[in-house]
Amino acid sequence: MIRTLFQNTSFIRSRNQLQFYLSTMSEINLTTPKVEEENVKTANGRLAESEKRPEYKWKKAKKMAAMISFSGKDYIGMQRNAGFKTIEGEFLAALSRAGIIDPEWEEIPQKGFFQRASRTDKGVSALKMVVSLKMAEEEGMVEKVNAELPTDIKLQAVVRVTKNFNCKSAADARTYLYVLPTFAFSPATEIISEDWRCEPDTIANVNSVLKEFIGSRYFHNYTSGKLPLEPSSQRFIHEFECGEPFIKDGYEWCIIRVKGQSFMLHQIRKMIGMALGIVRGHTDLAALEQTWGMDRIDIPRAPGLGLVLEEVHYDRYNKRYGSDGIHDTLSWEKVEDQVETFKQDIVFADIFQTEIETKSMFEWMAVLPMHKFEPRHFEEDGRQSPLAIAKANVEREQGKNGVKVDEDEEDE
Repeated sequence: MIRTLFQNTSFIRSRNQLQFYLSTMSEINLTTPKVEEENVKTANGRLAESEKRPEYKWKKAKKMAAMISFSGKDYIGMQRNAGFKTIEGEFLAALSRAGIIDPEWEEIPQKGFFQRASRTDKGVSALKMVVSLKMAEEEGMVEKVNAELPTDIKLQAVVRVTKNFNCKSAADARTYLYVLPTFAFSPATEIISEDWRCEPDTIANVNSVLKEFIGSRYFHNYTSGKLPLEPSSQRFIHEFECGEPFIKDGYEWCIIRVKGQSFMLHQIRKMIGMALGIVRGHTDLAALEQTWGMDRIDIPRAPGLGLVLEEVHYDRYNKRYGSDGIHDTLSWEKVEDQVETFKQDIVFADIFQTEIETKSMFEWMAVLPMHKFEPRHFEEDGRQSPLAIAKANVEREQGKNGVKVDEDEEDE
């Protein structure tokens, strides 16, 4: 339009025409840019509205240490495993439902810098398991998460930790408990019964065996996938002791406590299995001494039911950061009563009931004589256990009387 007016200025012949021309130009210059500006603002407004993102509440999530208690009898273990019931799976799902972590972190916990202090096996319980991850710090977060958890898992406490804290590498030591009926200490020559009770010297004899594990040893025979004297199989055991017996639900029980720097897969259960084999008379301390050497020794693995992670120790971390005024210590004194209640009402109650119903220790003791506690490539060296000798005598007598005796299957 402006171009047209400029090209046709020759039409101006009078004063009225000049005034019309100037007013038209003024209207074009003043109104057109304003209309265009409003159109641009409107377009930008729609663009900004479409590109606006919802607030990401986990942007300010902080690294936290969460202490949880759980009974593991209905789970295949601590570590998350898609398609299976695990402690981590239940815990991460509860955090997600409670809005404490990004829902994406439930499936990809590495994005939240998730780490566990210990990986427990199938059926193993814990009183003070620690996990570390980034969480949105909210009022009443412990109660919110517990409302989403099953009754056999409980979040006991959450504390702020340093930015680079890793609950696994920062741990100084771990203490485990092993709860078992005392008939597991009965001599191999006696009949196994829930009515069996410890003699005055039974616990002292047990502790004399357990103390042989204390110190720095190569535990390649007490796990899988480790070569003899492999450096990664070296572990330091601080304590290994059996407590006094007590009566519960008609059974006599004992609790064995073991504290070590760290433990490998199945290590504690095999240590218990070796100790019970010696206490019952299936083998001796000489065989125990052999397990530290170059040979691969056949060691039974005790049932997982009675194994409980009692505590993960953070002495170095507590000494360095516990008094800086920003971070709390990882010693959990404030919730000690809650943990004790969970131990007695949930964890120990499940162990007692399940052992009485399933008789897992009875069944394990029935196959214990099959283990010869000898190097696997020297199994046929002529030595026999007391039970094997007794069995051979019975079979000999049965053979004399014309009773058919089945041949034994070869051990693994």
